[in-house]
Amino acid sequence: MRQSQNSKLFKVRSFWSEPFLWIHVAGAAVLPIFLGLCLLGLAVGSPLLPVWLEVFLVGVVGIAPVLWMQWFRPFYIFSILVVAVKPQNLTPLQQRILTRLKSPLNRGLAIFVAVLLAIILWQLYRFAPLAAGVAPFPPQWRLAGLLLAAVAFLASNLFLQVPVSVSAVLLTPESEFAATKPDALEKIGQDFTIAGWQVDRILPAFAGESEES
Repeated sequence: MRQSQNSKLFKVRSFWSEPFLWIHVAGAAVLPIFLGLCLLGLAVGSPLLPVWLEVFLVGVVGIAPVLWMQWFRPFYIFSILVVAVKPQNLTPLQQRILTRLKSPLNRGLAIFVAVLLAIILWQLYRFAPLAAGVAPFPPQWRLAGLLLAAVAFLASNLFLQVPVSVSAVLLTPESEFAATKPDALEKIGQDFTIAGWQVDRILPAFAGESEES
């Protein structure tokens, strides 16, 4: 009985053939790099402002923009680096994926990830003095260090928020995904944050762009 339940849980979904899902899940691999850069930035010099204020400023810069995006206009995942697929060229399957990205579950996960990263930021701040010996700037450049920390923390949020939201889509039951209505093509530009130059195609057609209706 248990084996039957496990087989259902790990059954391959039809939409798993969409390569953009896996590309953005893999983006989480760079998260440690940006958290490490944030730590190095915080390790520069001694605090110029009260501790709580420095943590607050770095946290707001890093968390607020990405959280706002994921809550109101989720990241358009059919893009890589500086190019994005034109919304009018999306397949019905891809339109359903966009609808799933706007689900209440994904909004809740966005808040959870923001809180988690805020806790991680506090821990990085606490342990930053241990990395003072490898800080990228001299001690008197504390502001530059805080700027580096804020930018790196912003990137950390982006490269965790997006993979988490995509992972939630990947775990959607097949029946629930099939019942999802495709997102309206004319509203995609308003409902999603599309970064980069829009092109007709990024990946080869054989990479899994299904014409499923």
